[in-house]
Amino acid sequence: MRSRPTALGWMDPVVTEMPEWDAAQVRRLARRLGYALVWPPEITLVPLVDQVRGADVDAVIMPSPLHLDALMLHAVMCVADVETVAPRMSCARWTAFSSERRG
Repeated sequence: MRSRPTALGWMDPVVTEMPEWDAAQVRRLARRLGYALVWPPEITLVPLVDQVRGADVDAVIMPSPLHLDALMLHAVMCVADVETVAPRMSCARWTAFSSERRG
């Protein structure tokens, strides 16, 4: 991870109707939460979860839950927290439990 908490801004271009507004809201939330914000390339065939891994970010911030389907949300939550602007939600990444018993 980076020395400062970093988040990937994400907007599904098919879902967003006002990309400039949504991007401004994502930037505002990132600033409020203390994240340095990075954006993925505009045109890419790389799945979001692989972009998140490659960017080595702590969170993904998006305008609303509509920007991810349930399967991609699950995949992203395996590697990063998810934050949404409206409705305001925080979803912590899944934790990895060891199958070993301590004793």
